[in-house]
Amino acid sequence: MLERTLRKDRTAVTFVLPAHTPPGPVSVVGDFNSWQAGTHTFKPRKDGKRAVTVDLPSGTTQAFRYLAAGDYWFNDDSAGDQDGPNSRLHT
Repeated sequence: MLERTLRKDRTAVTFVLPAHTPPGPVSVVGDFNSWQAGTHTFKPRKDGKRAVTVDLPSGTTQAFRYLAAGDYWFNDDSAGDQDGPNSRLHT
């Protein structure tokens, strides 16, 4: 799930996953962090889910995927758009 907060010239995008699915550490990787795992790692939230927020320039399109333990890559179906094997979001 993606949550968006509009700011002056940026959009804060919060990526949200269930607490334990998939198990272990998960990172969101994409154009915005040069596809570097571990840069944006999910942390527990009070509502029992995991989340990480990334500030992105407004009016852009970003490709991304999730990377979990064991080199398990997966997409976000709520993004609503695909770019080849990647999820895509528009800010």
